[in-house]
Amino acid sequence: MNASDAGLRDRLVDAGVALVATEGAQALTLREIARRTGVSHGAPRRYFPTHLELLSAIARHGFTELGARARATLETTEEGPRGQVAALARTYLRFALENPGMYELMFRHDVLESGHLGLRDTSLPLFGLLVERVGRARPDVDARRVTGALWANLHGLAQLWRWGSLRLATGEQDFGPLLEACVAAHLGPDGGR
Repeated sequence: MNASDAGLRDRLVDAGVALVATEGAQALTLREIARRTGVSHGAPRRYFPTHLELLSAIARHGFTELGARARATLETTEEGPRGQVAALARTYLRFALENPGMYELMFRHDVLESGHLGLRDTSLPLFGLLVERVGRARPDVDARRVTGALWANLHGLAQLWRWGSLRLATGEQDFGPLLEACVAAHLGPDGGR
């Protein structure tokens, strides 16, 4: 692939990233991305033979950003493993709430299962960061299983918070207390760890 091909490929992905940020995952059509890039509606197929491959490239951008945020969180959190788990959970929720379209795209089953562009190689290390911290905070449990349950809880918290359901049900105006309850539910009461 020459430099101009790589440049257009990157421009197509960037147009998709911008589109998902403003209009959501449902707006990600090849035709609209081509229009925003200023190329013919068939041009994206030259770089992304299927729509799913283009969606995967856009989702990879989201995982890369979330990964950078997670690493920055760990670099600036001086707390022990439990505090790091809570900080990573807060970073995850903020990303989900600030980027709802990208978040939805990143966790679409068809995109993750497609195997395009190594999404598993991008997403699984993020899960691994959390597994490692949970294992340090709770060496007495199966860290992968507890992390899976915590992640599912965080995912539900993000969705229900975004929809307004949790604010209505709990009266909370900030997700912080619910996040603390979530971490405590999976790591047990804070015993100074």
